[in-house]
Amino acid sequence: MKTPYSHITILGAGESGMGAAQLASKLGVRVFLSEYGTLSKEERAKLDQWGVRYEEGGHTETEILKAEAVIKSPGIPHEATIIQKVKHSGLPLMGEVDWASRHTDADIVAVTGSNGKTTTATLCYHIISGDKDTVLAGNIGLSLSRALAERIDAGLGDPEVLVIEVSSFQLDDAHLFEPHISILTNITPDHLDRYNYDLATYARSKFQLLDFTRENGHFIYCDDDAISKEFLLEWQSKKELKPQVLAFGIDPPAGLHRVAHYEKNNIKITLNNEAMTIEELAVQGKHNTYNGMAAGLSAHLLKIRKETIRTKLQSFDALEHRLESVLNISGVEYINDSKATNVNATYYALECQDNPVVWIVGGVDKGNDYNELLSLVQNKVKAIVALGTDNSKILEAFEGICEIIETDSMKSAVRKAARLASKGDTVLLSPSCASFDLFENYEDRGNQFKDQVRNL
Repeated sequence: MKTPYSHITILGAGESGMGAAQLASKLGVRVFLSEYGTLSKEERAKLDQWGVRYEEGGHTETEILKAEAVIKSPGIPHEATIIQKVKHSGLPLMGEVDWASRHTDADIVAVTGSNGKTTTATLCYHIISGDKDTVLAGNIGLSLSRALAERIDAGLGDPEVLVIEVSSFQLDDAHLFEPHISILTNITPDHLDRYNYDLATYARSKFQLLDFTRENGHFIYCDDDAISKEFLLEWQSKKELKPQVLAFGIDPPAGLHRVAHYEKNNIKITLNNEAMTIEELAVQGKHNTYNGMAAGLSAHLLKIRKETIRTKLQSFDALEHRLESVLNISGVEYINDSKATNVNATYYALECQDNPVVWIVGGVDKGNDYNELLSLVQNKVKAIVALGTDNSKILEAFEGICEIIETDSMKSAVRKAARLASKGDTVLLSPSCASFDLFENYEDRGNQFKDQVRNL
C-alpha cells in the first residue's frame, strides 16, 4: 500500500476519524487529528499509542492547514467554517472512504440505500466469503480504514474483496471512491432533515454511487422502486453511464435492466445467457427476497460458485434488531425490529406479518408520512403502543383505526403490549423513528425491548 501524502490532517474523531488515523500511522504518514468536541479517554490513549498529534475542544486553522491533505469525518457538515476554509485553501479534501479505498487493490462491493443496506452488505459478505478472502466494513461497524489497518497489524495483507456499507453522508464526502460493484437497495424518505426536507436532494446524494462506480463495473438497483427508476432516467439524460446497469425486482412488468427475477418462490438470476436458480431462502419476507437478489447477483458477478451462493443464501439468519424473533410467550410472538427507523422499513415489517399485530411505534420523527402505512394498519394491526416523548403525529395518523396507548418507557411499552396481545398475536417493535429521545441508539432500544420481553 502506497500513499501520495506524508502529512495529513483528520477533522473529527469517531469511528471514521480514528480509523483514518490508525491506517495513516500504519502507513508511516504524519497525522494531526482535530476534534471540535471532546475525545474519550480511550481515544486519547489510542492516538498516543499510534503517535498521532491531536487537539480537542476546537479547530486550530494554522495547524490544520499545514498538512498536504485533509480527511473529513462524515458527521461534519460541509457548511462548517473549518470545511469552508479548507476548501478555500486548495488543499485536497476527502472522505474517510476516499482515503482508505486508495490504499487497497481489493475488489470493492459498495452498498447503500434507505433500507436493507446493512442486511444486504452482511449477506454479500456471508456469500462471498465462502469462496474469497473478504472483509466487511464501512457504516456497518469498523470503518474501512480501521479494517485495513487491522489487516496490516495481523500481517494478512490485502483481502480479495471488500464489502462496504456506505451512507449518503459518506457519499457526499467522496471524490476518489471507485467501487467495482455498487448496490442501491432503494430510496425512501430518510434523513431528510440533513437534506432540507427535500427528497430529490437526498436521492441525488444516493445516486452519486452510480457516478463513482468504475468504468466497466456494475451498478445494481431495484427496478420495483419508483424513485430509483425515476432518478436513473434523470442520470442517463444528463451523462453517459460508465458501469453496466443491472436490476433486480419482483413486481411486473420487469424493467429493461432486470436480470434477477422472482418466479414461483425462487430467485432466478440470468446473466450473459447463463441462468441460476436459488430456492428456499432462510429468511422470509419480500424485503429479504430483495436483499437476497442483490447479494446473489453481486456474488455471481464476482464469479462465486453457484453452489456457494445457494448454500449461503439458504443458511443466512436475520440480523439482530431487524425482524429478530425474541420469544414466544403463551402463544404471542415478540419481534424486535428496532433498526426500522423510517416508514418504509416498518412497511416491510408489517407486510410480512400473518398474525394480528400489537405494534410498538415512535421516537424522533425524521419527516415520516404515515399515510403509506394506513392500509397495512387497518388490515393487520389490532392495537398501537406509541413509545416516545412526543406521540402527537402517531395519534393524529392512526386515531380511530385501532386502540392506541401512549407510553414513554420500554418497560411500560412491553407490558402494555403484552396485555393487549392474545394467543396467536405478534408484538412487533418497529418504531419508524430514530431512537434518541429515550435511548442511546437503535441497538439500545432493541436490547431494552428484548430484556423487557424476557422479564415478562
